[in-house]
Amino acid sequence: MAAGGVRAVRKNAPPREDVLVAAMATIAERGLEGLTMAGLGRQVGMSSGHLLYYFGSKDELLLQTLEWSEAALGARRRALLARRGPARERLQAYVDLYVPEEARDPHWTLWLEVWNRSQNAGPQERERQAAIEGAWHRDLVALLAEGISRGEFRPVDPDRFGARLRALLDGFSIQVAVGLPGIGRADILAHVSEFLDEALVS
Repeated sequence: MAAGGVRAVRKNAPPREDVLVAAMATIAERGLEGLTMAGLGRQVGMSSGHLLYYFGSKDELLLQTLEWSEAALGARRRALLARRGPARERLQAYVDLYVPEEARDPHWTLWLEVWNRSQNAGPQERERQAAIEGAWHRDLVALLAEGISRGEFRPVDPDRFGARLRALLDGFSIQVAVGLPGIGRADILAHVSEFLDEALVS
């Protein structure tokens, strides 16, 4: 009976990506407070128990949704950075992609929730989160090193400068994502552009 039940669940369950797409769409439309296992299950034709069977917990569902979203962002980031042209222009494209579009940006909303929940996460989950951050950092360091080697940027330490730049971007991005009054995306992009020109180009 149990084995047959497991086979039935696997046969009738939607593809994993369909669940992740539905979860991200719900976050975009109704925020994290609107994402429940029962509601998500109804969208994809599964019970909340079946969802828990596949993902184990809501924390794992959120982390897998973030990883799926990051995979798409990573493809866009690599395409932008692979373009021909000045490193400074591609660095600006990196910044544009990094900073959220508006308050309650679904990707950033999810990112903040996953990191908040990571206080109780195990070492494997923390390693997966670190892998997400590491991909952004490696691409940035490579771009900075390229700009330095071509004489477009000052000879800074790419790894240290990249860490500081991402900390700056994180701080600004969180302000946009939570809708903090007084500063918008355009203001932040102007601040970061001015900082980059002063630190790397001038």
